Amino acid sequence: MNTRQQQLEAFNRLLDIMDDLREKCPWDKKQTLQSLRHLTIEETYELGDAILDNDLEEVKKELGDVLLHIVFYSKIGSETNAFDIADVANSICDKLIDRHPHIYGDVVVENEEQVKQNWEKLKLKEGKKSVLEGVPKSLPALVKASRVQDKVKGVGFDWEEPHQVWDKVQEELQELQDEVKEGNQDKIEAEFGDVLFSMINYARFLKVNPEDALERTNKKFIKRFQYLESKAAELGKPLADMTLAEMDVFWEEAKRLPK
Repeated sequence: MNTRQQQLEAFNRLLDIMDDLREKCPWDKKQTLQSLRHLTIEETYELGDAILDNDLEEVKKELGDVLLHIVFYSKIGSETNAFDIADVANSICDKLIDRHPHIYGDVVVENEEQVKQNWEKLKLKEGKKSVLEGVPKSLPALVKASRVQDKVKGVGFDWEEPHQVWDKVQEELQELQDEVKEGNQDKIEAEFGDVLFSMINYARFLKVNPEDALERTNKKFIKRFQYLESKAAELGKPLADMTLAEMDVFWEEAKRLPK
């Protein structure tokens, strides 16, 4: 591994390159905070994919892409004297020190849960009116539900036992079925949302990340379906011309493939 000095030199090299690009590259010169936003989101998802695949080489590359964006935003901020990379780094350093009084102060904690509870209480003392203010509005709904539940747990608003949450899942499923029988589409959607929310809550009690779990299933389905497509191509038969029974033969084969 690199020494601290080598790490600092590498970061300084990146800052120098960013200065050059912002001055000399036509594309880099045109970028704004707004124009980079969607690219940053894309890079973050790519990092997430690499982490889920446990591809450490790819994780390294994607972290570099994310770091580039942080440096890019900071460079743009410096051009209007709004902030620079030092301000960004010092800001998070100050926050970490303030939010960890059990390390940098005299607060005593016994476990991770107490750390998380103190974290939420400290944020309210900083002027936030709600523990949910820190949940980004633009988060995907599944991730947002998970973060909302985690936030309110930090101030004690939570179920006590996993079986209580599972009972709630069963209750929501029954309410969904009742509305399906009634045929009111708006109420069906509302109850379906309640089922998903309760399932995400249950995942938390099982210590399962619902986003990761669903993405793993997505990847598994894609792999199996593409195997089915490849077998159909070998037969020279379009999938649309195959019966479900024929497709199911290859689907079962796909399920036996190495993971």
